[in-house]
Amino acid sequence: MPAIKADIIAQLQKDILSLQRFKRLPTDNTAEIKLGPVDNAFPNSCFPLAAIHEFISEGAEYTAATDGFIACLVSTLMANNGACVWISSSRTVFPPALKAFSIEPDKIIFIEIKNEKDILWVIEEALKCDGLAAVVGEMQEISFTTSRRFQLAVEQSRVTGFIICNHARNLTNNACVSRWKISPLSSNPEDNLPGIGFPRWNIELLKIRNGKPGVWQMEWACGRFHPVSTLVTLLPQEQKKKTG
Repeated sequence: MPAIKADIIAQLQKDILSLQRFKRLPTDNTAEIKLGPVDNAFPNSCFPLAAIHEFISEGAEYTAATDGFIACLVSTLMANNGACVWISSSRTVFPPALKAFSIEPDKIIFIEIKNEKDILWVIEEALKCDGLAAVVGEMQEISFTTSRRFQLAVEQSRVTGFIICNHARNLTNNACVSRWKISPLSSNPEDNLPGIGFPRWNIELLKIRNGKPGVWQMEWACGRFHPVSTLVTLLPQEQKKKTG
């Protein structure tokens, strides 16, 4: 009897996810994003594609960390010779550095627009283009109406969108599937060699539709995400905000 009840619950969960447009994309041409233990937080333990993901940033160092983390995600989506559009008012990404995340810089189209309303329009039009693997848009903040328009666009095109909110004043509800906050962590040089180690982040999944929010510390090495074996102390500016 318990097994039958579990089967019914599992089927109901699948039906609810389907109604909310959570559908697995065909795996023959679509690479799945793998984030190690973070995968367990997602519906069906699978990173939601063809959806809008919101990232909040509180300063330049957070934006830099977020850019690196998103580059890791986008690199998987671009694995089959896909292209990406990155839209912002002022580009902070250094294209040659993207090679560290297995991305060829010439596969990303950078668009710089000063007017915020124009940025919203260009992001929406890019999200409608089914020839793209991903769209990254940087803006001040995202409203419910704007997020809904973006989400409707990707449901048709099957493009995955990443929205970085650099100056979000009010974290209100919106139609984005998830909300993340990425903070930088100090790296660990390999074998005591001089220089810096692999990039590390404190990953906070603040909201995930039909999933389980959580916090993880992850490292990007050899083209994959790895859990940080020993918890790393947050950088001083982040500790100050946590305790302030």
